[in-house]
Amino acid sequence: MALGDYLKDRRAHIDAASLGYPATRRRTPGLRREEVAQRANISATWYTWLEQGRGGAPSGEVLERIAGALLLTGVEREHLFLLGLGRPPEPRFQPEAGLSPRIQRVLDALPASPAFVKTLSWDLVGWNRAAAAVFGYDHAPAEQRNILRRIFLDPDKRRMQRDWEGVARFVVAAFRVDLARAGAGSRAEALVGELCGQSPEFAALWQEQDVRSFGEGTKQLHHPVAGWLALEYSAFAVDGRPDLGMVIYNPVTPDDADKVLALAAALPLAQA
Repeated sequence: MALGDYLKDRRAHIDAASLGYPATRRRTPGLRREEVAQRANISATWYTWLEQGRGGAPSGEVLERIAGALLLTGVEREHLFLLGLGRPPEPRFQPEAGLSPRIQRVLDALPASPAFVKTLSWDLVGWNRAAAAVFGYDHAPAEQRNILRRIFLDPDKRRMQRDWEGVARFVVAAFRVDLARAGAGSRAEALVGELCGQSPEFAALWQEQDVRSFGEGTKQLHHPVAGWLALEYSAFAVDGRPDLGMVIYNPVTPDDADKVLALAAALPLAQA
């Protein structure tokens, strides 16, 4: 009955009047069962059974509709899926995903570690001063702040990689996993079409169907000012934002750390 108890509780917390329902003659606060069912476009009988613990497990689609009908937040939606299906919902593609000041402060607290946050379509939505210094993110126009475009369409970024072919293969395989998780739709399909049309290497790799998690590993790149840098990377989930992922690069040696700090110190203050 955990699912039913949660549904009843969330239903009771909704201000029915704010949604246009009459506020008079209500024995209990919140929406009625039939009103939730109507908003979710499901049978009132089926919704009643859910609250009563009858009728079996709901589908993900039904839970999505109920989450919308009950105006659930992201964490409330996740809790609904855990109660109803024993798993979190699939990440949702958010074309205009932004970054909270809290997460930006986490990035900024890593002065010697280039770090950034990307969406499921690998658009960059936040980075720190070290990442700006090492990867040149501040100089890139908004439409070029996409990791795949930088790897496959920017000759300067290609020359920085010690093993460009290995990097290219890795990012395509990891991107394919994120794309499947996101159900990203037309925007991501347009990105894939663009890359296939402009990069024969991407088109060939895209046909191979390889998949990988971002995970962790080591990157070696040649910076035009600092020379060779060795960086260990690790990928992290952003709590409450399954559409975002954080990647942190830690210098392998003290010499690498000194190079990153020197590059960051040389940035104009406006780029901090």
